[in-house]
Amino acid sequence: MVKNFTAILGLLLFPLNAFANPACVVCTVAIGASLEIARKLGISDNVVGLWSGALLAIIGYWTILWFDKKNWHFRGRNLLLITLSVAMIGFAYMGQLNYNPQVFLFLYIDPFLLSAVIGALIYIYSQKFYQWMKQKNNGHAHFPFEKVVLPLIFLFAISSIINYYPFQ
Repeated sequence: MVKNFTAILGLLLFPLNAFANPACVVCTVAIGASLEIARKLGISDNVVGLWSGALLAIIGYWTILWFDKKNWHFRGRNLLLITLSVAMIGFAYMGQLNYNPQVFLFLYIDPFLLSAVIGALIYIYSQKFYQWMKQKNNGHAHFPFEKVVLPLIFLFAISSIINYYPFQ
């Protein structure tokens, strides 16, 4: 009985394969849980859209990893999966937002959707910036959890700008 328990405990504590994820699971859950709280606290919908777009970009990356695991490859797959994941913003907040499209750079677009797309782009480019910084540092991060801290800093900075200097 004790041998079986020890063997099961050993298998759980020492997995054979470890898969690298592009985002921390804890960060993904924290962002998802904090969105509804932020809305109830009266934070601008554009700031919520920014963080929602980043969350959906993370989900898109995880979907790409799942497709890789299933060995499903086709032309344009990564762009399609990221685009579909960010496009889910309409389903996430359906019925909770008033559709109010405005003209922005010759586009007739809803500000919430625009901020979600900007949030996704911020997350994607912060991950690319992290990879560039890591490459310049001989393949090592400058400090622990740098991959998590960089997108949070960028998203926080843009959220502060949107919240304190609204572009309306």
